Amino acid sequence: MPKTTAAAALPTAQEGPSSIATPAYWDEACKHLGKRDRVLKKLMPKFGEARLQSRGDAFTTLARSIVGQQISVKAAQSVWDRFAVTVGGPATRLQPTGVLALAVPQMREAGLSARKCEYLLDLARHFSEDRVHVAQWAAMDDEAIIEELVAIRGIGRWTAEMFLIFHLLRPNVMPLDDLGLLKGISVNYFSGEPVSRAEAREVGEAWAPFRSVATWYIWRSLDPLPVDY
Repeated sequence: MPKTTAAAALPTAQEGPSSIATPAYWDEACKHLGKRDRVLKKLMPKFGEARLQSRGDAFTTLARSIVGQQISVKAAQSVWDRFAVTVGGPATRLQPTGVLALAVPQMREAGLSARKCEYLLDLARHFSEDRVHVAQWAAMDDEAIIEELVAIRGIGRWTAEMFLIFHLLRPNVMPLDDLGLLKGISVNYFSGEPVSRAEAREVGEAWAPFRSVATWYIWRSLDPLPVDY
């Protein structure tokens, strides 16, 4: 997965509000971050009641992340919509069996590259063959879930971390491979000077145990529109 910003790689969901979940810890996190970090104390009120959201379907979330790799948000949404029609299900909840029933030429007609077709089929096989343990994720720690996800073709650590933040709503993820996060830290903490991963990690030490929330606000400081998976 390319090291890019969440806003660039993940299409904004256009569907209705069904099955939307928000983190129960959000208010507590904002209070904690406001006490620990002067930058976030000034930044967070600018975005009112907006907060992270999850739409609750693991397979669809990961499929969307694959479709969105290396293309713009607008292009990713267009390809996703065509792909969902090809699969024959709602864009909010595709089934692995529906993807496995497709021939590669059908998938290509939706605008997918040959490699993305391979990735989506491998993802569908992992889910249909129970090689990912969705029911157990709630009891697994972040690194164990990342290890399980990166075994799927087309999913690297960055994508797995986005999944932890946007789907599982894990509170303490800091994706140091994300260029948007590094840029946001540069702008907000270092007057625009380039920032190393080590420097970003040091800034993030004050954010624990709510690094995901801080990261979300840093992204918002660059792009006021919230990112959805």
